[in-house]
Amino acid sequence: MLLNVLVLLLVASMVFLALRIDSSNVVGQRAQGCTVGDYEECQKVAKQELGLDSPLYKQYFNFMSDIVRLDFGDSWRQKTPVLDEIRSRAAPSIELGLLQIVVALTVALPIGIISAIRQDSWIDYLLRFFSIALLGIPVFVLAILIILVTSRYASGSFLPDWLGPHSATSYANIWEDPWRNIKIMCGPALIGGLGTGAVIMRFLRSQMLEVLRQDYVRTAWAKGLKERVIVVRHALKNALIPVLTVVGILLGSIVSGNVVLETVYAVPGIGYYVTTAVSQNATDFPVVQGVVIIVATVLVFINILVDVAYGWLDPRIRYS
Repeated sequence: MLLNVLVLLLVASMVFLALRIDSSNVVGQRAQGCTVGDYEECQKVAKQELGLDSPLYKQYFNFMSDIVRLDFGDSWRQKTPVLDEIRSRAAPSIELGLLQIVVALTVALPIGIISAIRQDSWIDYLLRFFSIALLGIPVFVLAILIILVTSRYASGSFLPDWLGPHSATSYANIWEDPWRNIKIMCGPALIGGLGTGAVIMRFLRSQMLEVLRQDYVRTAWAKGLKERVIVVRHALKNALIPVLTVVGILLGSIVSGNVVLETVYAVPGIGYYVTTAVSQNATDFPVVQGVVIIVATVLVFINILVDVAYGWLDPRIRYS
């Protein structure tokens, strides 16, 4: 637990220093709206307004003090508390992440298992080609490709029009309009889930092959147990232990990848929020700082859950 706290401390320190390496663009953008005195005086006023006029160590102390109190400050552009904005945008991001995991596991588990138990057969080669193809195509390339195809040929192609782009204002909460919400979320969830599932299915196949060669599995075959029992009860549970580590790591890539997917599909989540904060003329420091720290905290929590899950899958694993 102490190590996790240290990780969060390092993340907060790194994002603080990275944003303040060169803050002249932010100050210059803020000074353009100043009408008091000359431009240098306007810059001084802008630094005071942004809290960049004090020494770096004092800024760092104030920054860390605010973080401990869960005060991420106010957005420099929208003038609203960053934490409130993150709360209001968390639901679409969480929903998209969960849907991606569902798609990834739904695709990866059966494909990984079938590819392993039918090793070197034509179906194994076909499934391996499918997973390698998905691994070789970046998520943002696949998303843009599908959007272009559906935008141009939606009426006459096999791709439904809801895989195409949407506007941020068209988003509907799942509790208010479930069908419209699913139509908006299905595209990014499917694309992100396939990319994540490709990694899981490749790793699961290799782990299943290793487990199927173990002596206790051969003994189960010799006893005449059914294939379904051997694969699900004896092999799969042990093969999932290292796969779970990969899933935990991939959750981090899902969070970072959702920044791209939310931007491309205009899903008003946290990723879309932080992209807007950095894509304009001057970076909104409080927004970027708050989102990075919140995401890092979530990832640390996920890693803790993965460690706990080890003990459930293998009772021999215990933590002191």
